[in-house]
Amino acid sequence: MENFDRLAIHTMTTKPWDLPTAVEKYSRAGVRGVGLWRQWLEGRSLTESCALLDDHGIKAVSLVRSGFFPGLTPEERQTALDDNRRALDEAAAVGAPQVVLVCGAKPELSLAENRCQITEGIAACIDHASSVGVKLSIEPLHPMYADCRSAVNTIGQCNDMIDQLGDAWVGIAADVYHIWWDPHLEQEIRRAGKRIIGFHVCDWLTPTQDFLNDRGLMGEGCIDIRGIRAMVEQAGFSSSIEVEIFSNRHWARDQDEFLSDIITAYKSQT
Repeated sequence: MENFDRLAIHTMTTKPWDLPTAVEKYSRAGVRGVGLWRQWLEGRSLTESCALLDDHGIKAVSLVRSGFFPGLTPEERQTALDDNRRALDEAAAVGAPQVVLVCGAKPELSLAENRCQITEGIAACIDHASSVGVKLSIEPLHPMYADCRSAVNTIGQCNDMIDQLGDAWVGIAADVYHIWWDPHLEQEIRRAGKRIIGFHVCDWLTPTQDFLNDRGLMGEGCIDIRGIRAMVEQAGFSSSIEVEIFSNRHWARDQDEFLSDIITAYKSQT
């Protein structure tokens, strides 16, 4: 059985599989890393989930997702902070070194106000992150999501935030699906350096049928995945390469065949 030391797969990628099935299938295929989406932890204790990973030789490389900091009222913002702190606790319990932040946005607020609330929200979580030993990883999302999913849309904006926040407990998750279009990408990756603590891969299909759930396997689309990987590695990144594919088309397939195709694409396209 071949082992792929840096390959990790998000549980959302093989969405039809529950956590016991996913880790058993990943382990059998030689995959040793998993990006754990929080809903896959539901229905069992965190201790049981951690044991499940350990029993299959699987390492949680990230916990996905938290964030969603902006709110229209102080109560909404406090609810978000409470949930982010819970996510940090969950990550610590399953051994994940980072929580991926989808930072959120409210269409009723200006982009500037959304970004201000996001920065304040992350700042309010840093002490807790430090206390449990888990980093906060800001994932910039494609600007098509700036209305309600995230007002943080470029590596440059992440760098600006981290310049204010400090990088001891705050980093960046660079997902090629969200950043490939950016004309300032290379210079901002250089500026980020070792702030980049997560690297997610998939591909952009042309034409795209659904901007959320029509991502491609690496090599099916137009993203220069190898080129972006080279940039982040030159900047100092050397951790897991996380396959994160949202795809109605691939979720409808036989998932064992899909897993085999993921591994083939990882070896040939990244």
